[in-house]
Amino acid sequence: MSPIRRLGTSRRWADVVIHGETAYWVEVADDLSLDTHGQIAAVLQQIDATLLAIGSDRTRILQVLIHLADLSDGATLDRLWDAWVPEGHPPVRARVQSGLGGNCRVEMVVTAAVDVETRS
Repeated sequence: MSPIRRLGTSRRWADVVIHGETAYWVEVADDLSLDTHGQIAAVLQQIDATLLAIGSDRTRILQVLIHLADLSDGATLDRLWDAWVPEGHPPVRARVQSGLGGNCRVEMVVTAAVDVETRS
C-alpha cells in the first residue's frame, strides 16, 4: 500500500496530502482584502507555488473544484483561468457558488499528478 504524506499539518487539516502519484490540496488567497480579480490571480499563483514544491506543474493538474462566493464573478474567473491553463492540458473543472466566510471570494480544491521519483 502506498504511504500517505501530509505536508503543512495542523490539528484540523494538512496543506497538501500526497498518496501514490496524486496530490490533493485547497487554495484560498493569502490576502483576503483583495478584490475578486486579485484573489483569483493570487490563488492561481499559489497553485503554481504548490505545484513547484511538490514536483509537479500545470500540465499535470487533474481536477479543480472552484468555489465562488458569487457566480457572477465567473467571467473574471474564466479570463484569468484561460490565460493560466496550458493549451492542450485543461483539467476537469467545476464551478459552484458557496457561502465562503468573511471576505473570501474564491477557494479552489486541486488534484494533481506528481512524479513519485522527483517530488520532495
